[in-house]
Amino acid sequence: MLTGSQHIRLEEGSLEKETITLNIGPTHPATHGVFQNIVEVDGERIIKGEATIGYIHRAFEKIAEHRPYYQITPLTDRLNYCSAPINNMGWHITCEKLLGIRIPKRVDYLRVIIMELARIADHIICNSILGVDTGAYSGYLYLFQFREKIYEIWEEICGSRLTTNIGRIGGLERDFNDIAWRKLDEFLKEFPRTLRDFEKLFTRNRIFLDRTVGVGAISAERALNYGFTGPNLRACGVDYDVRVFNPYSSYEDFDFQIPVGRHGDTYDRFIVRNEEMWQSLSIIKQAVQKLEQLPDKTSFHADTPHYYLPPKEEVYTSMEALIYHFKIVMGEIPVPKGEIYQAVEGANGELGFYLISEGGRTPYRLHFRRPCFIYYQAFPEMVQGQLVSDAIITLSSLNVIAGELDA
Repeated sequence: MLTGSQHIRLEEGSLEKETITLNIGPTHPATHGVFQNIVEVDGERIIKGEATIGYIHRAFEKIAEHRPYYQITPLTDRLNYCSAPINNMGWHITCEKLLGIRIPKRVDYLRVIIMELARIADHIICNSILGVDTGAYSGYLYLFQFREKIYEIWEEICGSRLTTNIGRIGGLERDFNDIAWRKLDEFLKEFPRTLRDFEKLFTRNRIFLDRTVGVGAISAERALNYGFTGPNLRACGVDYDVRVFNPYSSYEDFDFQIPVGRHGDTYDRFIVRNEEMWQSLSIIKQAVQKLEQLPDKTSFHADTPHYYLPPKEEVYTSMEALIYHFKIVMGEIPVPKGEIYQAVEGANGELGFYLISEGGRTPYRLHFRRPCFIYYQAFPEMVQGQLVSDAIITLSSLNVIAGELDA
């Protein structure tokens, strides 16, 4: 959308050059969300840019100060809604760290399966739509059907699809049923072939290479200075992954690689995410094998009646369960004082929860460390000197989720 123009006098000679100021967003299909990029262009070349956020700020951190801990889970759904279960699990792990709750291994492995499915779903969205943004629609059609299959697995586990509200403080609301295991087994068998076909369409495609190699590049040093994490940092050659350096949910029990790139450009970000999907498949298969080897075949939550809601049928028939249910819902069970930070490896970077408790029924302070908010600030620098069409591709490859950006 054209919003104005200005003249810049060249240093040599008396000629004047006209530059144009363009708005990319806040309501533009190429931004994949409600945020604004103001760019000054000389012809098709971007001279400078400015990123503007806040269009869907919902004050989640302030709302969290007025909600009991277990009611904050639905807020985390609305951060990166492309991989909501990772947000849910991150919040539950944070609460469990504060409360000192010890989680059974079986629960850890079930959570790992859910989180790695979420990572695959997120990367499916990012990479397939990156293909669409370069003009290649077929890959999207190949891959996107498996996002639906992942949603069907989540439906069996929690009854939801996009904003999942999956799990509870202390574990999961319910165990995986037979249909969930069957659908998971089908996914593990069918997805690799389609992912391989998807890679064949893009990895050595001449047009795709021309559109992505060297586009939106950032050095490892600059990325670290900005605070990049996740695939965007690993594409620069830095092998940082929270699952390895600060393991949670028993990730230390799994064998997997950290894919890294070299140039930090759009192509490397694409390749890193593709390889991460293969690694996630490997982790899920390992988790299924580990579950089969555990003597515990039934646990899906910790034994913590003070913080985990009892089954509804027990609430109707047991006075003790009714009392626990009432106290948890009304927030009458005290939470210990403490100040903690817990991070998980979100699909697009380090998702952190900085929690301060003063012992009340609600957090005194809760801050979400959203990876999008950190790395989106580098976007104007990354597109400076690039073409307008390159800016669209760069933004797509960064995987900026507007809900997480503003919080």
